[in-house]
Amino acid sequence: MTENSRNDTNWAGNYRFQAAEIAAPASVEEIQERVARGNRVKALGSRHSFNGIADTEGTLLSMEKLNRVVELDETNGRVKVEGGIRYGELCAYLDEREYALPNLASLPHITVAGACATATHGSGVRNGNLSTSVHALDLVTANGEKVEISRDDGDGTLQGAVVGLGRLGIVTAITLDLIPAFRMSQTVYEGLALDALAGHTDEILSAAYSVSLFTDWRQAGFNQVWLKRKEAAGDGSQSQEEQSFYGATRATERKHPVSGLPADPCSEQLGIVGKWYERLPHFRMNFTPSAGEELQSEYFVPRAAAYDALCAIERLRTQIAPLLYVSEIRTIAADELWMSPCYGQDAVGIHFTWKPEQAAVSRLLPLIEEALAPYKARPHWAKLFVMPADRLRSLYVRLPDFESLVARFDPDGKFRNAYTERLLPGAHSAGAGD
Repeated sequence: MTENSRNDTNWAGNYRFQAAEIAAPASVEEIQERVARGNRVKALGSRHSFNGIADTEGTLLSMEKLNRVVELDETNGRVKVEGGIRYGELCAYLDEREYALPNLASLPHITVAGACATATHGSGVRNGNLSTSVHALDLVTANGEKVEISRDDGDGTLQGAVVGLGRLGIVTAITLDLIPAFRMSQTVYEGLALDALAGHTDEILSAAYSVSLFTDWRQAGFNQVWLKRKEAAGDGSQSQEEQSFYGATRATERKHPVSGLPADPCSEQLGIVGKWYERLPHFRMNFTPSAGEELQSEYFVPRAAAYDALCAIERLRTQIAPLLYVSEIRTIAADELWMSPCYGQDAVGIHFTWKPEQAAVSRLLPLIEEALAPYKARPHWAKLFVMPADRLRSLYVRLPDFESLVARFDPDGKFRNAYTERLLPGAHSAGAGD
């Protein structure tokens, strides 16, 4: 491998890229030239994927040098940014101008384009995944041409392209819809029993603008509940909240989601009011958020089935707990993006942050997937799963439309890779050459 930028592994170190080279273009024109003459090409963001979704046999184009704000459209309340900008960088810019995004993922370190391409999300029963804020995409397609796909086109193409899994081209810029800036507080509660969700799932999961439940599955319940509340107009310095929450007790000191780790990397808690982008992520931009080397998996089930699905996971807790750092439960609103795990359904994400024991985790994942099969669980595209391709394909009713879109934008399979060939074989042209 020719290394023109950084090392050749992902963020967690569990996946080694197979690309012949990694380059870091400094302009869209350079991307166009490299794509036009390349045989296999793929974009590379913050490397926060845990499988081969971003890999290629050919050239990986790191977007690290394309990380600027292109334009703030105050008339329409939108911002256009380059594909490599990270949420932490963008959010400070927006807040200074009294704008915000509706939601953020737990990490501010990830790139906007990479997060949207894989339907990465935050939490909140009314909050869609990060892709739902996309108004338009600028793509470099297989022949090196630049195209824009916009919601204003009115033909539905954007709904298929946003969660594009890297199959349509290189996203060089992305336009996001904005909302007015706001302030938030975050409060942590400890010791919520799983049984508390019986008959109260919706009330618990909708108790704040964003809700996260954390557990190590060593017991039938949740170690912590993180409630992120949107504050009313005003500058209050501290939110006044109840001392208990469905039997859980309000924490009196800051907490890390992983028991025993220091809370310094975490966003402010204890009801202290602050800026939206300093509360929505779980971790602060200037800290490395990892518990150390780790693996991640996540599965999405319909919100209506959340309690039953969690009970199914609880029955496996003696097998899960020894391999687990922490599991997080979050809600995501339904969307209309064809390849989103939340397409057509309000969802609950059941996330696992594993210890770096990939062989043991790989043996456990089939048991988890079988336990969640009755709920038609969809896996996160960029995390570890072992679901067979036929089952995965059956979960996406708009997959044939996506395959047609891929054939239109990449008829010779320039942006395909081993990951999509295994899971989405129909998304490759029958005549695609090597």
